[in-house]
Order: sequence, then C-alpha cells, then structure tokens
Amino acid sequence: MALAESLGPAAAARQLEMPVKTLANWVDAVRAGRSLTSDATDLESEISRLRAENANLRMEREILKKAAAFFAKESK
Repeated sequence: MALAESLGPAAAARQLEMPVKTLANWVDAVRAGRSLTSDATDLESEISRLRAENANLRMEREILKKAAAFFAKESK
C-alpha cells in the first residue's frame, strides 16, 4: 500500500507488473479493513480445483484418443 501511495496506483502497478484495477481493489480493501487473505485463499482453492479438473480432462482425452485409434484399426 505504501508503494501505491508513494508512486501512485498506475506507476506502482507497472512496477509490480499487475493490472491497475487489481492494485486499486487491494488498496481499497486494506483501507476498508477487509482481509485479503480470504480472497487469496479462495483463489488458491479455485486454481487447485481447476488444475485437478484440467488433469482429469487431459487423461480422458488421452483415453479417447487411444480408443479411437483402436477402433479405427479394428474397422480396417
């Protein structure tokens, strides 16, 4: 927050390589006394869930590829 206050939100966001709106939301949350950790925890759990879903979908895709190849070979 100190960086955003000293440099201004746009310059601080550029230095941190993040969107200005995200930084502004964080600064507003801190000023309002809201916790950022619950948001971060929610995001981490969502990322974890999506990674697991992605791994499952990749596995299913590989199984379908192998099944398609098997049945294509059988039909010849």
